[in-house]
Amino acid sequence: MTNVVRWDPFSDLRTTMDRLFDEGFSRPWRLLPNEPSAEGGGFAVEVSETEGEVDVKAALPGIKPEEVDITVNKNVLTIKAEHKYETEDKKRDYYRREIRYGAFQRSLGLPVEVDADKAQATFENGMLHLRLPKVESLRPKQIKVSSGAGAGVIEGASSK
Repeated sequence: MTNVVRWDPFSDLRTTMDRLFDEGFSRPWRLLPNEPSAEGGGFAVEVSETEGEVDVKAALPGIKPEEVDITVNKNVLTIKAEHKYETEDKKRDYYRREIRYGAFQRSLGLPVEVDADKAQATFENGMLHLRLPKVESLRPKQIKVSSGAGAGVIEGASSK
């Protein structure tokens, strides 16, 4: 006698989707590629804006300041870094290897044009902090109003 088993064509899809929701949202780093790359990111950033500048913070744990390369080209900020491989002990059996090594980069579109020549970068405790001043033409200008003789008259304008 043979047993009849009902075939469900969506069971594999359902299992995959369940795993995506269980692991993808509770442990999102599992969805990142194993090797850091330009496409995969590799480090977290925070971009904010004030009246006069764009501030960028980047988490670069294990990186030394001299291993970071920062460029701004046509309103695109690129941060490149390299986490050097430590010497690997061939006699050691690893149970888990989650520390990422190698070169990686992030390119971010900036919300406004910045003056890269006046940029400042500081690095402390694995956090890179960039202060990118906005181009002068984008900064708000205050126009003072004067009173007295000739007030309200614009040079070159004629009154009829």
